Amino acid sequence: MPRKKTPQKENSQLEFDEPSKSDQTKPLSDDDIFALKTDSGHVDEMFSDWFLDYASYVILERAVPHANDGLKPVQRRILHSMRELEDGRYNKVANVIGNTMKYHPHGDASIADAMVQLGQKELLIDMQGNWGNTLTGDSAAASRYIEARLSKFALDVVFNPKTTNWLSSYDGRNKEPDTLPVKFPLLLAQGAEGIAVGLSCKILPHNFIELLDGCIALLRKKKPELVPDFPSGGIADVSEYNNGRRGGRVKVRARIIARKKNVLAITELPFGKTTTSLIDSIISANEKGKIKIQRVEDNTADLVEILVYLPSGSDPNTVEQALYAFTDCELSVSTNICVIENEKPHFFSAQDLLYLATEKTRDLLQLELEIQLRELEEKWHFSSLEKIFIEKRIYRRIEEEETWEAVIATVDEGLKPYKKIFKRQITKDDLLRLLEIKIKRISKFDTFRADEQINSLEEDIEATQKNLKYLTKYAIKWFTDLKKQYGKGHERKTELSSFKKVVAQDVVIANETLYVDKKEGFAGTSMKKDEAVCKCSNLDDVLAINQEGKLIVSKVSDKAFYGKNILHIDVFNRAEANALTYCMVYRDGRTGPTLAKHFTIGGVTRDKEYDLTKGKPGSRVFYISCYPTENGEPDAVKVNLKPAPRLRKIEEVVRFVDFSVRGRGTGGNIITKNAVRNVVRMTKAAREEAG
Repeated sequence: MPRKKTPQKENSQLEFDEPSKSDQTKPLSDDDIFALKTDSGHVDEMFSDWFLDYASYVILERAVPHANDGLKPVQRRILHSMRELEDGRYNKVANVIGNTMKYHPHGDASIADAMVQLGQKELLIDMQGNWGNTLTGDSAAASRYIEARLSKFALDVVFNPKTTNWLSSYDGRNKEPDTLPVKFPLLLAQGAEGIAVGLSCKILPHNFIELLDGCIALLRKKKPELVPDFPSGGIADVSEYNNGRRGGRVKVRARIIARKKNVLAITELPFGKTTTSLIDSIISANEKGKIKIQRVEDNTADLVEILVYLPSGSDPNTVEQALYAFTDCELSVSTNICVIENEKPHFFSAQDLLYLATEKTRDLLQLELEIQLRELEEKWHFSSLEKIFIEKRIYRRIEEEETWEAVIATVDEGLKPYKKIFKRQITKDDLLRLLEIKIKRISKFDTFRADEQINSLEEDIEATQKNLKYLTKYAIKWFTDLKKQYGKGHERKTELSSFKKVVAQDVVIANETLYVDKKEGFAGTSMKKDEAVCKCSNLDDVLAINQEGKLIVSKVSDKAFYGKNILHIDVFNRAEANALTYCMVYRDGRTGPTLAKHFTIGGVTRDKEYDLTKGKPGSRVFYISCYPTENGEPDAVKVNLKPAPRLRKIEEVVRFVDFSVRGRGTGGNIITKNAVRNVVRMTKAAREEAG
């Protein structure tokens, strides 16, 4: 943090000519005290100085990325620290954080959060362990449990100590990079977001391949077209993107697909949303009566799958438009490209930022070539010196010399006839280096290999000089090779489209919502803080099945008790009592066998309790589901058994299609007499694979 400036008071010079006053002062009156409190001049000066210092520090050192490498200070220090620890193996994130604290004075929590966010972009850090889920919003595991190392891309593109400008760390004990020599438009690829004092930054991520194509286009004096590409996929309308300038915005939508007749599937998320936040917005809209749905299921794992079940008779197209209108399935994302350049914040367009990154890469490539050329010339210089020194037996002339100065002079005199072939003068350091050659190397010197090495160096020098001469062509090849090597897997994920405005009045639906507290066993329309089940009316009946296998059908009310640990609850259509067929796996008593039953509910009496098990105390339902009787597909489940001696088979596959559909009073078929750990529903792919 910049050093605080001491406020300067006007007219602060001491007047020594004035007569000295008495040490005894009069006590202050109330008016005097009030005057002191209201005199804000000093405070104003402190505010103007210190506040500006703090604001500058936050902007430059914390919240806004730098134009050179596209990184914030904490990100840059993390990457530098990881490069220090790099040995090809994974490092505990806790170790990386500890090492980074040498450079970052703001504590381990800020470093850990920044590192997780950097890793989740899946570009610079190779992760191992639970790093959270950007789709669901699940947080990463503790830093002591996860590991990381630099990706191959980062090692190739981000680091080069020879072209890095180094600064002292905050405590002066170490050196850290001013900016990293990144040869890639990293900021546009990753995106960035930050809030400083009176300033904010919002840079949307762009496609990896399209950025490289854009760099190549700029080098060829062409104008690239840049539009965002979000890692969550979805659909985007970029008609108002305005090349990323302030005031630009992008409309993003979730991808919604109609699955069955009354099921909508959300398979891709809008940018900045998780499945949890998206489902919350859907449930909120449902509670307010703006959309009409039965329930929402989140089956997200590696891929997004949110199933929105619609009431019978609903129009999927209308509900889809209502989701865009009243939920976070459609959002508007504003852009504000603000970066640090020349120690000041600047506002750019995406194209301007790409141009800066391209020119920076070109300059770095030139600097690397110049360094490489100098190193090759130095190798050629000494290799040639060594060859002459050994082949011409100059080393033998020093045998009779008695002083070190005479030895150096003799070697210099021996090399004098050959100095004209060298590109620079032969220095004393060169002579000292020759004299350090071991006798073993002299005795095994191979002239042929030496000539080959010198010829190879000359070829490399010529190639490097050619690359420097045609630098733009070399830079184009650099970006092209980068695209070939790392472009796979970075194809565009976000579909570009033009959105039609959704009129809210045309898609709004007013209705009641059924809520449930499964653990305590209550359900009703007034329990808005609990889990939403489905849409309903005041005339509907509610069917609930709890963990003990008790079934109750009751009229919809504000709040009613259905038995603790509810496993299944839904609106019951009394007119079509057998419209749904149920699949259930349960244990008969506390130690009895496990059975499976395939049944329909049939006619029931309201508020009467029915037992779907055989009625033994301690019976427990492991699994229950339902499907439409007509055109529906019964489930298949995997019954996982608890390990036991002499138990070879620890799982049983149950296909309900193999069982006849009976009434609710049927006992079912015995699956196993062994203890059951759990019952898991099998996916369609798993069912096909199993048989």
